Amino acid sequence: MEIQIRSAEEKDLPEVLALVKKLAEYEKAADQVTAQIEDYIECFRSSLISADLALIDNKVVGCTLYYETFSTWRGKMLYLEDFFVLEEHRKKGIGLLLMEAFLKESRDRKCSMVKWQVLDWNEPAISFYKNMGATIEKGRWNVKMIY
Repeated sequence: MEIQIRSAEEKDLPEVLALVKKLAEYEKAADQVTAQIEDYIECFRSSLISADLALIDNKVVGCTLYYETFSTWRGKMLYLEDFFVLEEHRKKGIGLLLMEAFLKESRDRKCSMVKWQVLDWNEPAISFYKNMGATIEKGRWNVKMIY
């Protein structure tokens, strides 16, 4: 089994969206995905979003989707919006390879930090992030407005 990690191209966006929908199912929020492929294409073409893919035998089995943003305290950063590996391909090192590619991208872009969210009940992810040396903040709440 050879795992390949590569940057996503526009032609890969339908598979990225499909994985995002699977992530939403895992998070018990499948009905909340309203973005369409046209949204992904528009944002990808304008360089608002970037993505990396994990492939086994040329089949996409995982991805990260991220974007550049700014921390008023730390400066330029990358925000990891989505990170998902198909269940049948977990525990094979794919998540680590995807995360390493994401971290390398942040260093290549000269970012001062990376940031993402994890659900409080997702113990496997929390353990994975802690093992990588990530800090899990518990003192801030998400705030949003949906239009």
